[in-house]
Amino acid sequence: MNAPEPGPGDELPAVAPQLRALRRRAGLTLEAAARSAGLSPAHLSRLETGQRQPSLPMLLALARIHGTTVSDLLGETVAERDSIVRASDMEPTHAGGWTYFQAGSSGRGMQALRVRVPYGTQGDIVRVHPGEEWLYVLKGRLRLRLGDTAHLLAPGDSAHFDSLTPHRLAAEDHDGVELLFVHTLLQSPTATLCLGHLTGELP
Repeated sequence: MNAPEPGPGDELPAVAPQLRALRRRAGLTLEAAARSAGLSPAHLSRLETGQRQPSLPMLLALARIHGTTVSDLLGETVAERDSIVRASDMEPTHAGGWTYFQAGSSGRGMQALRVRVPYGTQGDIVRVHPGEEWLYVLKGRLRLRLGDTAHLLAPGDSAHFDSLTPHRLAAEDHDGVELLFVHTLLQSPTATLCLGHLTGELP
């Protein structure tokens, strides 16, 4: 049974005009686009005229064949993110004895931090979580344990590793260590910082 035609007061979903415009821009016939997306021409026609709402798998398939994103198909606009973080805007966050300064803009797939690690804090905490980590030693020496292997990193040394590898970080010297640290963000709201136990979240 065919879906009913939208009435005069009905709003077409944003995906309808986008789909037709993208297909025409690519020079694809209705039949060719439908075949690439695994749909019937009639089904795609109903999507393009707003008579049907696409499912998420359909949106993903359509975005792929048109070389765009689901957000574009839905007509969503992404809020502009700041690309620059000024030193004067880097407010410190303290957690587990460590001090964190956000060194990158928020709302991205990675988090960049400048971290100060005092001697004797969190060195016995083993961390294991999805994602990747990259760190660079700015000042002092870092004792980094990856799995069963211990590494001593001096200023200028860096490490890049899979975060599913059990890892520990500790300052080697009494003066502590300062690092640049980049990691892929975790989904849990309690894990804004994967480095240690949090008493709060970064702004």
